Amino acid sequence: MTESTKTATLSFDGKTLELPMFTPTAGPDVIDIRKLYAQGHVFTYDPGFTSTASCDSTITFIDGDEGVLLHRGYPIDQLAGKSHFLEVCYLLLYGELPSAAELEKFETTITRHTMIHEQMHNFFRGFRRDAHPMAIMVGVVGAMAAFYHDSTDVSDPHQREVASHRLIAKMPTIAAMAYKYSVGQPFVYPRNDLDYAANFLHMCFSVPAEEYHVNPILSRAMDRIFTLHADHEQNASTSTVRLASSSGANPFACIAAGIACLWGPAHGGANQACLEMLREIGTVDRIPEFIARAKDKNDPFRLMGFGHRVYKNTDPRAKVLKQSADEVLELLGVEDNPLLQVAKELEKTALNDPYFKEKKLFPNVDFYSGIILEAMGFPTSMFTPIFALSRTVGWVSQWKEMIGDPQNKIGRPRQLYLGETARDYVDVENR
Repeated sequence: MTESTKTATLSFDGKTLELPMFTPTAGPDVIDIRKLYAQGHVFTYDPGFTSTASCDSTITFIDGDEGVLLHRGYPIDQLAGKSHFLEVCYLLLYGELPSAAELEKFETTITRHTMIHEQMHNFFRGFRRDAHPMAIMVGVVGAMAAFYHDSTDVSDPHQREVASHRLIAKMPTIAAMAYKYSVGQPFVYPRNDLDYAANFLHMCFSVPAEEYHVNPILSRAMDRIFTLHADHEQNASTSTVRLASSSGANPFACIAAGIACLWGPAHGGANQACLEMLREIGTVDRIPEFIARAKDKNDPFRLMGFGHRVYKNTDPRAKVLKQSADEVLELLGVEDNPLLQVAKELEKTALNDPYFKEKKLFPNVDFYSGIILEAMGFPTSMFTPIFALSRTVGWVSQWKEMIGDPQNKIGRPRQLYLGETARDYVDVENR
């Protein structure tokens, strides 16, 4: 970010203020309003912060109009197609792709941190069996601060590093344990001979009664889901992590806050909403009816998993994940799963319909991740925990960047107050 020679002129109530502007390496210029209140005694009003840059960052860049998503400058389709999740984790954390030696050391470090403290098993058993896995993850991740005291001092760079590794390494174990607990099966410990994605699938689907072999096609699809959800700029949950961390809270509390925010159906529940829509459609013969409803402006029905709030073109993550979806469905088949039959036919119909082409309502990453996870055998209640698992590295990277920023200060948004002005208290007998 460099200060531009340009300035923005703001005129109001007979005052004129010259506000400095910054020019980013990519994206629109930014007006610096930090001294707006001091100089003009006014605030800006921006519900949802849709026109406000809350920070500067070097991690992720999105151009929704052009369908671009870059991590440290690398296009997401190249990373998802040629790299793997832990290499992308290293890139997000440290800014550059690792050498072979650096990657091997990083993978070893993450692998050696995958087990959780044995006493933490008691936390899981304190929840009801029908507890949502996200409720369990919020509680257990927050409780990590009670077990790992040597990585809670945010002012210590070494402790921040250890906390980062622990969170990335232990999140698959915690998510898998939440799943196992919900289905009444024994916990499965992580294995150091498996890669990150294969290890997660093993912990979710293996049982002590028989040997379980992770299919490489499923493992690769899982790895791509992780990679494609690793970070997404200053979204709601990332902003929550940054706001929590601005107070100096420990990293485990900050990530737990991010998980809680992601739990909301408007954020992390999009692929679950997509599967629920497919269930509502029910059978292939009803697809024309729902396509017609989606085109009807007076019908509240929305075609979930198509189009994207950010991407006004194609979702750059969807093309890569479509390849994995095709591979997974070919491997596992759709003949015995009516929901997947509906998904495949709906995809075909939408991709060939002039209306959807004109409106750029293409299948997005949530559509493909939803049908992959369904095909693998995950219940919809696990979709958002898997999203949280994937996004942890993004949250951690953003948290580390913020803590290391000399401009870091506690977040304190302003408001447009519309309540009563000062008035005197009236005794209860006189009201």
